[in-house]
Amino acid sequence: MAPPGPAGAHPTPAEPLSRSIFRKFLLMLCSLLTSLYVFYCLAERCQTLAGPVVRPSGGGEEAGAPGRGALAGGPRELAVWPAAAQRKRLLQRQQRRRRRPPAPRDDGEEAAWEEEPPGLAGGPGGSGAGSSAAEAPPGTLALLLDEGSKQLPQAIIIGVKKGGTRALLEFLRVHPDVRAVGAEPHFFDRSYDKGLAWYRDLMPRTLDGQITMEKTPSYFVTREAPARISAMSKDTKLIVVVRDPVTRAISDYTQTLSKRPDIPTFESLTFKNRTTGLIDTSWSAIQIGIYAKHLEHWLRHFPIGQMLFVSGERLISDPAGELGRVQDFLGLKRIITDKHFYFNKTKGFPCLKKAEGSSKPHCLGKTKGRTHPEIDREVVRLLREFYRPFNLKFYQMTGQDFGWDG
Repeated sequence: MAPPGPAGAHPTPAEPLSRSIFRKFLLMLCSLLTSLYVFYCLAERCQTLAGPVVRPSGGGEEAGAPGRGALAGGPRELAVWPAAAQRKRLLQRQQRRRRRPPAPRDDGEEAAWEEEPPGLAGGPGGSGAGSSAAEAPPGTLALLLDEGSKQLPQAIIIGVKKGGTRALLEFLRVHPDVRAVGAEPHFFDRSYDKGLAWYRDLMPRTLDGQITMEKTPSYFVTREAPARISAMSKDTKLIVVVRDPVTRAISDYTQTLSKRPDIPTFESLTFKNRTTGLIDTSWSAIQIGIYAKHLEHWLRHFPIGQMLFVSGERLISDPAGELGRVQDFLGLKRIITDKHFYFNKTKGFPCLKKAEGSSKPHCLGKTKGRTHPEIDREVVRLLREFYRPFNLKFYQMTGQDFGWDG
């Protein structure tokens, strides 16, 4: 056996082999860590790298703003993900959005929608064939990734309370060219002093060609609202959902009763003097239904052609027909049709086969469609007599007979 060599002698053959293995191990470890970091970023945990985004040409990026999707230090180009990655990220975003608890409301507005099992839609597959995140309309991914820009609304659903405004808004949100605020902003009646910049910041981001909308039913009965909306833009399109004022008043009372069971009866609140039959028009449930009176204030600031009056009754009996009128009024392609709806016999009103951000059938929430209390028939008759002249005037002003007095 040969004696050990002196210091400084050449390494034995085993030493290069050990170093080679060590180098390979380091390379594998670095590769593994790099892969984990990439997956970490793609899972949206990383804040230091901007992931690639998809945006149609002409998106709402402001001049001089940093380009999302551009590689750091590289040209301002859009990085395009493979289709599978786009669908996966879109689905993840939609699932997280549906899991978020609803924002608290201070206006009595309740949760709008509830999901139903897929089998309730009445057709094969329940919610319709091919209803998946992969079918999201063009631009949806870009919007979910905060592309586009925030705009003041070009159209507002201004009324009326308990007329069907929530249903109309949710139906409209199915349209790929409509972007709307979910909660009621109450800007033109309660928060006007906060300014238009605050109001615009509440709006969702939109791409070119999309319409920004909101709905706050109390605008219709707010004296200051017409002038304030006109000051924002004289071109704003206004939508009013109206309903038989007697039925609307009872529905209004029913909602209040569900929250305050100790309130007086509908009959006692309706009259200033039950003996003389004098109607108390100061009670908001009665006052809101005098549509002609409120419309006069709006016509001082907007032409009648800039307003669309949607029948709450037809929104139930023929939702696709009313949505067709609304889409025409907004200058949109008629995309929302009969195929989007099915009638829920239990609830007594139409539901969406699939709503925005979901592939399941959606109906208005459990708090919608409450059973009305039994109201004295004589009180109902007196209310119909009270509203009749106001209804006829409203028909003349709008050029529509809503059939509430037939």
